[in-house]
Amino acid sequence: MENVTLDEVDRGLLHALQVDGRASFSRIADVLGVSDQRVARRYRRLRSTGMLRVVGVVDGRRLGYESWALRLRCTPDAASSIAEALGRRPDTSWVHLLSGGTEISCGTLQRTPAQRQALLLNKLARTSRVLSVAAHRTLHVFVGGRIGWAGLAALSPGQVARLEAGRVYPAHGSTGEPVSLGPGDEALLRALSLDGRAVHADLAAATGWSESTVKRRMEQLCAAGVLFFDMDVLPALLGYQVEAQLWMSVPPAELDATGRALTRHPEVAFAGATTGPHNLTASVVCRDDAAFYRYLTEDLGALPAIRQIETAPIVRTIKRAGALLPG
Repeated sequence: MENVTLDEVDRGLLHALQVDGRASFSRIADVLGVSDQRVARRYRRLRSTGMLRVVGVVDGRRLGYESWALRLRCTPDAASSIAEALGRRPDTSWVHLLSGGTEISCGTLQRTPAQRQALLLNKLARTSRVLSVAAHRTLHVFVGGRIGWAGLAALSPGQVARLEAGRVYPAHGSTGEPVSLGPGDEALLRALSLDGRAVHADLAAATGWSESTVKRRMEQLCAAGVLFFDMDVLPALLGYQVEAQLWMSVPPAELDATGRALTRHPEVAFAGATTGPHNLTASVVCRDDAAFYRYLTEDLGALPAIRQIETAPIVRTIKRAGALLPG
């Protein structure tokens, strides 16, 4: 990875893209108080190195999809290849290789019960090198996706408000009406998953629609809560060298309050409530092992409802925010 040092403008750009992934360079520049050219240059530098991506993300819940968190234990010689195979599947959103390279953590969106059965009961259960599979429904997301990572905060509340006021595509929305996707929608969403800032002309070429139809359909999907834009950045770019997966057990009456408390922790990149004995899961990023230890013993230790916690270092991320990562 190219050695890049972030300055105040870079960090402001990252936070701005988290607020509005499709904000124009001119609007971001106005909020940051710098030139359009400077913002565009910084974005292209980070984007070209693979350190930064804006991606269009489908909220499967609005389409009736089931969100599942999987944990697989594999033979040492097979975990990497199985993780890569899971990463190539279109129904996975993130795939991590954990601990000593024998465990995989994976998130999936299953469109139908039949698809879920095909993956869990047929594909994985019959793979001889998969020793065990734990699968639990993700019921609620506290941090991640639409709920931005606190570790990116660099703008003032006033700057955030200015960005939100100029948003073309709503960050939160739900018309309440059932939503179904057509062939053109699939092509549109696939193109946006590769580049959430793709211009309307490129999206029109991908779908066969006119640019005005593309713009109108994006507005409809965002307003319905089906589509939103996420900013994905490599934690190492921000100086976070340690990534880990956590599984916590919390009494049901304290689950919501504990999950909301995690939203205020800049170390937490994702947190969600799930079924199973560990009903609160999180992905955390820390500067180093000492910072990770302090986070576990002080910040998490201060949350009295956490009855049990299990940790596993993330040794490699194969897929994140719905896209395979280089290498």
